Amino acid sequence: MMYNAKEQRISIHDMLINTITFGRGAKPLVMIQGLNTRGIKGAALPLAWMYRIFAKDYKVYVFDRRPVVFDGITVRDLAGDLAAAMDQLEIRNADVVGVSQGGMIAQYLAIDRPDLINKLVLAVTLSRNNETVQSVIGNWIALTERGDMKRLVRDMAEKMYSDAYVKRYKPFMPLLTFLQKPKDAQRFMHLAKACLTCNAYEELEKIQCPVFVIGGQQDQVVDSKASEEIAQKLDCRIFMYEQFGHAAYEEAKDFSTRICDFLKE
Repeated sequence: MMYNAKEQRISIHDMLINTITFGRGAKPLVMIQGLNTRGIKGAALPLAWMYRIFAKDYKVYVFDRRPVVFDGITVRDLAGDLAAAMDQLEIRNADVVGVSQGGMIAQYLAIDRPDLINKLVLAVTLSRNNETVQSVIGNWIALTERGDMKRLVRDMAEKMYSDAYVKRYKPFMPLLTFLQKPKDAQRFMHLAKACLTCNAYEELEKIQCPVFVIGGQQDQVVDSKASEEIAQKLDCRIFMYEQFGHAAYEEAKDFSTRICDFLKE
């Protein structure tokens, strides 16, 4: 299979977690995705292609969130799940890339389990709540509660992507609404609420590994200032995309290259 992409399930806390691996390298790279409506099942080939730049040097791991998510779960709980999954597969000293909610999880992983991380990339994420994320996530939760999936998917696209991107793909919005409708509305809501539990800012000094922060100046989900304050607190390198927002990880052609360059240093 392309880039040796595989899907499997592993057992942690008496639950089966969907897992994707790809790449033929010896070094472990853990990629933590953001909040999404569908999970990672069936996405091995698209993810392997999207992040193929890492396939030569790394064995890449992508872990889904737990299948049953309780109301009140926190991003720190999700970091505990990820640590258990890495322990199960005996992954140590990995390079870790966390995007959006995945970046929140990655911060707690680095704080609570520094033995698991070699280098850390935090992309379009935050370390503590702000008015922007509370408003946006709060609206997504409300739309899901009302069952208005069409408006949910549309608002997610409009908030995450640049105006040019949204305009270009506007004719495909009905198809996107169908494809991205949450499979499990309750699970999505509980994971969305978890985004509002991130409060790692005062503990960031516990992160001892090298860190690279990537943000988007047009970020309408977590606000661009969130990336800047993480970098300032950690006194680490930061790169901000002027023309992109929250979905810079998809829109910026050099996103993966910048990460790869940092990890190879």
